[in-house]
Amino acid sequence: MANYRPVSNVTFLSKLVEQAVINDYLTANDLLLRHQSAYRKQHSMETAMLRVLSDVLNAADNQWVTLMGLLDLSAAFNCVEHSLLVNRLQLNFGFVDTVLCWLTSFVTGRTQQVAYEGQLLPTTRVVFGVPQGSVLGPLLFVLYTAELSQVVTAHGLTSHQYADDCQVYITTSVSDASAAVNRFACCLDDVAAWMSASRL
Repeated sequence: MANYRPVSNVTFLSKLVEQAVINDYLTANDLLLRHQSAYRKQHSMETAMLRVLSDVLNAADNQWVTLMGLLDLSAAFNCVEHSLLVNRLQLNFGFVDTVLCWLTSFVTGRTQQVAYEGQLLPTTRVVFGVPQGSVLGPLLFVLYTAELSQVVTAHGLTSHQYADDCQVYITTSVSDASAAVNRFACCLDDVAAWMSASRL
């Protein structure tokens, strides 16, 4: 006798809700970062690379130099702290009431259990990370890290992000290169502090 699995429309419906409620709200209110190329319509790795390359080539055309740092966050999607995420969704993006409760329930209340060499370890509560394999999980990561661009901009530097990769750079004349290096170093110190405070 064959085993049949019931077919559910829940996944399809949840993707529609995610798209309608989250993406449309963020787009309509211009809340998505201009320099974040992941998980958005008409934005891709190509747009990120072209933007950064264009800035570097324009600087070279003006006989300026570019100092760039490439940040790659390891296991970043697993490091998102739920309480910080919910706080940032409310304060930085204006999610309140039912939508905030819905987003909170999406990331909290999850558990995990590990099987190792035939032994099943106790179930533990998951307090970090966004669910991967969903439309909403990566988008929540982008919103979680949105403040990073403010840290960079405060130093007069430019950043461009693609998911968990970030390019931080400054263009300057050769005569001002020494001062630019100092600004760059200060910026990276603040970036490191923000990353640490954000559990990244």
